[in-house]
Amino acid sequence: MSAPRADSPALPPRPDTPCVAVCSTTFDEVCRGCGRTVAEVAHWVTMNAEQKEVVWQRILAQGYPRRNT
Repeated sequence: MSAPRADSPALPPRPDTPCVAVCSTTFDEVCRGCGRTVAEVAHWVTMNAEQKEVVWQRILAQGYPRRNT
């Protein structure tokens, strides 16, 4: 992991992934467990910290991750 840039605010600590092992995209393109889209799940390992933070902020605002769905 790289250090935050001096000119950008530090990102809050987060788990490596929002995955909660409740994986399901049966009815749409959004996982019922973590709230990420299929594309976000597929590209998670290549996303940088800022891109991941955008996803984290959205899914947390939407009430994810959810362990009991």
